[in-house]
Amino acid sequence: MAQYTHVTPEDIFRNEEVRAYIQQGNDNLGVIGYTEHGFAHAKKSSDTAREILRALGYPQRDCELAAIAGYMHDIGNTVNRVDHAHSGALMAFTLLNKLNMPPQEIGLVCSAIGHHDEKTAYPVNPLAAALILSDKSDVRRSRVRKDAVLEADIHDRVNYAVEDAHLDMDPERKLCIFHIEIATEICPVMEYFEIFLERMVLCRKAAQTLGLQFELIINGTRLL
Repeated sequence: MAQYTHVTPEDIFRNEEVRAYIQQGNDNLGVIGYTEHGFAHAKKSSDTAREILRALGYPQRDCELAAIAGYMHDIGNTVNRVDHAHSGALMAFTLLNKLNMPPQEIGLVCSAIGHHDEKTAYPVNPLAAALILSDKSDVRRSRVRKDAVLEADIHDRVNYAVEDAHLDMDPERKLCIFHIEIATEICPVMEYFEIFLERMVLCRKAAQTLGLQFELIINGTRLL
């Protein structure tokens, strides 16, 4: 019977190959003008995905696998931004197989990574749902590059305008609530919807997969 390795999130955080691909992907996106997709985004996505499943009472190993998927989800940007979820899933397969992770766990992590980008995403399992919610809720000023011109790019402007963004999980009321505070003198709320409505619809599907209703509250007003 095959002997597999219990790979922890901390093993992945320390892995030099994973870190190299996160760095390269972030460098690539910086050249073409995208917001930060480096270690800060990887770790925040990892922590949030783990906490979502933990708050809902999922087994510890599911929470760990969500953390692994969250940390690795953008490594496909090393190849290209286009289809980065799919290339990232294949890269994760190779890396996790090399670490001798059980194939059932590799399958879950790769399916979550492969289904996180809104153009082709679907919450096919709880890991994928947690990753979608954690990735799409990471909207913050510090993701805007230092050389960004806010007037020229709506994505930079929206991220820069966000003063606070966080998810609240309420298992008793079966709610997933995304709270955002936006400085409307920098970006009107309508601009947030202009670029993120597709993501919020995806978050609603992800919440439903976890048995929750998704609510979006911007500046104290419920909008979804």
